[in-house]
Amino acid sequence: MMIKKIHFLWLALMSIVISSCKLDLLDNPNAVTTNNTDINYLASQIQVSYATHFNQVGDPGMRLTRMLNAGAAIYDNAVTPGGMDGAWTNAYAGILNDIKTLIPLAEQGEFFVHAGVGRILRASVLMNFVDIFGDVPYTEALDPANFNPKVDGGATLYTVALADLDKAIENLNAKSKSGLTVDLYYGGTIDNWIRAANTLKLKIYLNRKLIDAAGSKTGINTLIAGNKLISTTTQNLTFKYGTTQVNPDNRHPRYAGQYSPTGGGDYQSNAYMGLMYDKKDPRIRAYFYRQVTVNSKDVNEIRCITNQKPNHYAATDYYCLPTNVGYWGRDHLSNEGIPPDGLKRTAWGLYPAGGLYDNDAGRPVSLVAGAAGAGIQPILMSSFTDFMLAESALTLGTTGDARALLESGLRKSMADVRAFMLASAESSKITAFETSNNIVWADQVNNYVQAVLAAYDSATTSSAKLNVIATEYWFALYGNGIEAYNLYRRTGMPLNLQPALDPNPGPFIRSFYYPTAFVSRNVNAKQKANMTLPVFWDNNPASLFK
Repeated sequence: MMIKKIHFLWLALMSIVISSCKLDLLDNPNAVTTNNTDINYLASQIQVSYATHFNQVGDPGMRLTRMLNAGAAIYDNAVTPGGMDGAWTNAYAGILNDIKTLIPLAEQGEFFVHAGVGRILRASVLMNFVDIFGDVPYTEALDPANFNPKVDGGATLYTVALADLDKAIENLNAKSKSGLTVDLYYGGTIDNWIRAANTLKLKIYLNRKLIDAAGSKTGINTLIAGNKLISTTTQNLTFKYGTTQVNPDNRHPRYAGQYSPTGGGDYQSNAYMGLMYDKKDPRIRAYFYRQVTVNSKDVNEIRCITNQKPNHYAATDYYCLPTNVGYWGRDHLSNEGIPPDGLKRTAWGLYPAGGLYDNDAGRPVSLVAGAAGAGIQPILMSSFTDFMLAESALTLGTTGDARALLESGLRKSMADVRAFMLASAESSKITAFETSNNIVWADQVNNYVQAVLAAYDSATTSSAKLNVIATEYWFALYGNGIEAYNLYRRTGMPLNLQPALDPNPGPFIRSFYYPTAFVSRNVNAKQKANMTLPVFWDNNPASLFK
């Protein structure tokens, strides 16, 4: 049923593109203006572009926080200026410009739902860019007569985003002539969009806690009292992909990059997989698909198997092969060449990429395997809300019990992954495998939760308790690099992340270089000397990161 729904949404979007874009033959068909735009088409285009944006800005964060391998030996090469050009262009020439066109048309026509959704997505894009770049253009950025816009301060843009979210909620509560013709995120449920706006506000307040603890506490308590945060599975903010390979390819981009006759694609993180395996995390078979179930002993495939663990690694640090049962990734900041392992390395699994469920088959990936790419982008999940509230309860003293929120976040994450698994094309394979191996999901979850709560209870300091919360949030965030990157810079946790292979990788990245597309075309743009400059809300010491 989920795949049918995805197909319907994409077909509906394509029909809007064909039927609703009203252009005079003298118009530039690539130029969106108030004279040639149908707001339903434009709103749909913005939604699709936003999913691309989320994938673009999250990728480096996953690699820096050891969810995925970062294919560079030192931090200064891990995120390159040219590598972020696509994200910059998509945001400014695409999403932000389109929303600037959409909102006045929508408000003048009393299509307030369109305006509200546009404001929410704009606020999110601004927040994400502040979180990865720091100060970025906005006030002058969308003026077609200004080719050299100056940057606005990150703190100012967070305030702009908060105001946009408040105005979005006002729009969504107003009487509108109609809702979105195609709502690729919430299927037309306005209350869910309001909850998404409030949960983005929660994210703002939590990120600002290091520089304004009192303001963050007040803001978060107000949100809690309002009881309009994302709190259930049906309220999760996700983008749902389909299974079509061409015209357009609407599969999850991670699936599209790995599930082919030759395999390839991302290397998973040895440390992330190893920790989940040792902790007996029930989600591991959904997160990762092992193309082989026995570790390779061929040095031409895995060169590190004949190497000693680096001296700067602790005894507890994972190195080279995290298990002896086929989990095959790479260590942090490994930039070795690519051997012929495309059909052997551990691949993205069923969740969130729409790939294969790991039932010990040990077969290579292939086209249309598993859920055929019908995955999701986990943008804001109900579990994320609880983990953020657990952190704020522990560190700011906001309303709520941190331990109870930790447990709730854990159980919601497990439930979301399970619901996705059973709604996928892999469901019969999952139930057959679990039955034949006497696996009871509920028992696995309860055992895992009890072990985490025991660790939380035995922690003797607030910092140690926060590390338990942060570690479990990190595991729940698989597929969401922007929140993982924020979490790590905000808390320095999870502690004891795997070190870089090189003992001197340089300082950890606190914000990215500006894209080449910005600094090469703007006389007012000044490239950063390095990537050690923190964003405005991050005042942690450099010694906290590795």
